[in-house]
Amino acid sequence: MPYVNIKITKEGATSEQKAQLIKGATQLLVDVLGKNPATTVVVIDEVETDNWGIAGETVTVRRKIGK
Repeated sequence: MPYVNIKITKEGATSEQKAQLIKGATQLLVDVLGKNPATTVVVIDEVETDNWGIAGETVTVRRKIGK
């Protein structure tokens, strides 16, 4: 049973966009590895930008200063 965990910053991804991610990740496993879509699990975790860091700074700070 394939398990895919997608982590994105919590910045307003719509239900439709999330559905597309789930469908696309599932189809990728079908196409590349021949996995059964009925047993493929996709989980999307949305992380607050204060809890996601890049190069020693939070995404919140980086977005404010335009990096």
